[in-house]
Amino acid sequence: MDEARLYADSFRTVFAKQEEFLDFLKRAGRDSFWDRKRSKDLRLVAFDKDSQVAEDLRQQYAEDGLDTGILDDTLSHTGLLLKIRKQYYPVRDCAVKTILDRAGISGPALKKLDKTVYARILNDCLKVARGDALLRFSQGKVSAVLGGDSGDYAVLDMEQIFMCAVDYLHKTFKGCAYIGGFYEHSMASAIWELDGEEGLLKAYKDELTANGVSPSGLGLKPVIRIATSNTGDSGANIYPMLFSGTDKKTLPLGSPLQLKHKAGATIQQFEEQLNMVYGKYQYAIGNLAKLLSVEIMNPVNCMVGVMKRVNIPKKYGMEAVELFKAQYGEEPCTAHDLYYGISEVVFMLEVNGEEGSRVSAMEEKVGRALGVNWGDYDFAGEVKW
Repeated sequence: MDEARLYADSFRTVFAKQEEFLDFLKRAGRDSFWDRKRSKDLRLVAFDKDSQVAEDLRQQYAEDGLDTGILDDTLSHTGLLLKIRKQYYPVRDCAVKTILDRAGISGPALKKLDKTVYARILNDCLKVARGDALLRFSQGKVSAVLGGDSGDYAVLDMEQIFMCAVDYLHKTFKGCAYIGGFYEHSMASAIWELDGEEGLLKAYKDELTANGVSPSGLGLKPVIRIATSNTGDSGANIYPMLFSGTDKKTLPLGSPLQLKHKAGATIQQFEEQLNMVYGKYQYAIGNLAKLLSVEIMNPVNCMVGVMKRVNIPKKYGMEAVELFKAQYGEEPCTAHDLYYGISEVVFMLEVNGEEGSRVSAMEEKVGRALGVNWGDYDFAGEVKW
């Protein structure tokens, strides 16, 4: 873990120990702050290495003892500076979407524009933007430009979110054990296994047994993932999940308990969400159990249709289909069988070393499959992706 380059847009790291994860959040928070500015006072500047602005900033950074690597990294990524009055601030890649939102503009064509033209268009929009902007400065860059009016974004301290979670989970679940966590500039997340909490899985295991499936053969463990962001990418979310098998493959269990960063949101409200974890878990596992009674006559077509419905990329989806066919063939099965097969895509991303935020996003997509009407996708004939 090279924390010397924590400023880098591509920085991401993982933590095997809970205390290391929490300590990192504390230290990262010390080098970050929030500030409020009028939206119409913000201006974007195209950043070129041979420009006078670049030369002046290098001199300023040298005089102030700042790392000029921040400037080099910005040139390699966004190539943009945020100008507020006479001050210039490097823009991190995760801030771009939030700046577009403040400017009230979007569209894929913007990415194709020359940086100078791009900046000019956004500045024309920012000139007429209403209200305040809430800026997140982190490790020498602007990481987000969010709504700063009273009804807009609410700051929920990242370190405090996880400290509350650790305190609650360890007090409430006797077998709670930290499994791992990650940090990226757009998100931080950690997973805890709730071992020894047989009550969470008893009803599900009973349903499995009643349907001829041996629970002991699945190696099931209840798991909770908590994720949050300081850049508008995520609320303070609590995800119920399962680990399955000796390799602890992740089985998402639907939508999270979610506290959005909206006006009035507080840490106390997050603590209230934590108190709902047990009930949420039982509800979510109940939805999974219901799939045991959903008969599927055309499993491959159904599996493809559901994955398309929840926007799982074809690359991973087709690999999951082929894996399912190799293991179980194409005979009729249950939606429960297919859901386990679809969940393999999460494991594929983990094996490929994808960044944590992408794995988390895939878990959300897979989890949405619990809410679809599987019968709508169970039909014969040829299905194309």
